[in-house]
Amino acid sequence: MAPQPKKKHSKSRTGKRRWAKKFALPGFSICPNCKKEKLPHAVCPHCGYYKGQKQEGVI
Repeated sequence: MAPQPKKKHSKSRTGKRRWAKKFALPGFSICPNCKKEKLPHAVCPHCGYYKGQKQEGVI
């Protein structure tokens, strides 16, 4: 059997714990084509390149 919680956590206590995760910003990487910040593993929103290839219909 799995362990069970000893006492119920209030809504405010649960919310306080979850609040810290809300403001975690994603890490950024530098686009090798235009040298601007972009999200990793994604098409650059400035130039439209991904892995050295121009992606059509992005911008």
